[in-house]
Amino acid sequence: MVLVTNITIAMICCIYCCLCWGSWGNTQKLVQKKEWKSALFYWDYIAGFFLTSLLGLLLFNGGNFFANLTWESVAWAALGGLVWNFANIFLTAANGIAGLSVAFPIGGGLGWVGGIVFNYFASGFTGNKTMLWIGVVLAIAAMLLCAVSYNKLTTSQKKSPAAGIIFAIISGFGFAFFYGLVVKAMDPSFGGEGALTPYQAVFFFAVAVLISTFFLNPFMMRYSVEGKSTMADYFKNGDTRTHLIGMLGGFIWMSGMVISFMTSKAEVNKAVAYALSNASPLVAMLWGVLIWKEFKAAPKGTNKYVYAMFFCFLAALILIALSN
Repeated sequence: MVLVTNITIAMICCIYCCLCWGSWGNTQKLVQKKEWKSALFYWDYIAGFFLTSLLGLLLFNGGNFFANLTWESVAWAALGGLVWNFANIFLTAANGIAGLSVAFPIGGGLGWVGGIVFNYFASGFTGNKTMLWIGVVLAIAAMLLCAVSYNKLTTSQKKSPAAGIIFAIISGFGFAFFYGLVVKAMDPSFGGEGALTPYQAVFFFAVAVLISTFFLNPFMMRYSVEGKSTMADYFKNGDTRTHLIGMLGGFIWMSGMVISFMTSKAEVNKAVAYALSNASPLVAMLWGVLIWKEFKAAPKGTNKYVYAMFFCFLAALILIALSN
């Protein structure tokens, strides 16, 4: 089995995960158009997501792919998949409405903070508690600044910011808990309470995501604020490039998950590992502001809130990382 035990390399793996989780949304932006709504993109995204988890199992588990399985362990991983998928569908919708620089800082940021708190109490914490909690407060401040910035942008465009912010907030609650549920499915030697290897846990997590997508995404297709879409639209409006870009998005996210769980044997505090992996809002915000120019049309004075949001997230990341 391929695992990382060196703390420095483990930290690098967590940072790679952060980059992946903050960058996959670019693939949605690349194919975003009137005929290709978020719900249609989601089918390709989840296909790439599942195939990458299967590839991780085949390449890194070291054989015995389905050895030592218990129903309880599989159930914990599957529950993590259900929670994540519910959250991610709302994040994808928020991204389609409000953009990377709003959906991720609010949705991902709320999940980030919630996950740190969850792992703090679930796994214990032996680092610098003062630095950790100051970092959490700064992350919360960054989310509030994001909401203020987006409100100013939408007000100038005579649009309501409600849908994008509400969808992002809903997604954040799900993201706070999925990681701990998947960790719980793993063998105690990997930091869990179950019987699975890290790659088995990730695979069954992805299986639950794949299956639940067939129930959740049709609802999104029918009631999305972007407008109703059908499977006929999926086959009619999507070309090979569009489908492959969507699958690339799934690969990017899941490769981050696989690499993150590769560090399960490393002596890195779970709260800090989760914090580093979920610092994706900072990455997504940079994509949204600098590359996609999502605040270009914002009224004068908005940029000071955007810059403050960035520095709060950056300071939060540094403090949480150093708290280990």
